[in-house]
Amino acid sequence: MIRVSLLIFTVLISLQLHAANTKGQYIQPNNYSPKVRIETSMGNIIIELDRIKAKITVDNFLGYVAQGKYDKTLIHRVEEGYLIQAGGFNTDYSEVIPNDPIFNESGNGLKNKEGTIAMAKQLNDAHSATNQFFINLNENTNLDPGNSWGYAVFGEVIKGYDIVEAISQVDVGYSDKLGYPTVPKKMVTIIRATILDEEKQD
Repeated sequence: MIRVSLLIFTVLISLQLHAANTKGQYIQPNNYSPKVRIETSMGNIIIELDRIKAKITVDNFLGYVAQGKYDKTLIHRVEEGYLIQAGGFNTDYSEVIPNDPIFNESGNGLKNKEGTIAMAKQLNDAHSATNQFFINLNENTNLDPGNSWGYAVFGEVIKGYDIVEAISQVDVGYSDKLGYPTVPKKMVTIIRATILDEEKQD
């Protein structure tokens, strides 16, 4: 039991250190609800992040934003009534080079409710989240933790949900370039993502 506990502790510390590699922990370090503006080709979305309940995940996300890794990227998965997903591919269809994976904070009490933002991960690897994220379009309780790890929620849309809904309704189909079945037929992009000043709302 001691050996197992030590292994879990070691893995947790390792993943926390990986998250620190993004430098996100130095961005507005005393702001527990940082805001990010996501400028898409269909309009702007403002998200508020929850650093109290999802510090590792928020720091990781802020790191990607600060590094410009979400700029000129695709919204590559759209499933109406379920979710929209982004952050993994550039507009030339090349893969965004990810930083190290982070610890899965899906047990933080935040649920995959409509309008929340969460980290994508590999299906059978709990601690594999890196750069891809999604916005829930419904009460996706199947993505919450149960007998297994869920998908870590770390914030919510506070402005521009009408843009999210508009994106969710675009025509989609299979993409030979990405190998995904629900890619927008007309490219929908993130033009840039920007961390807002603490006193700004939009």
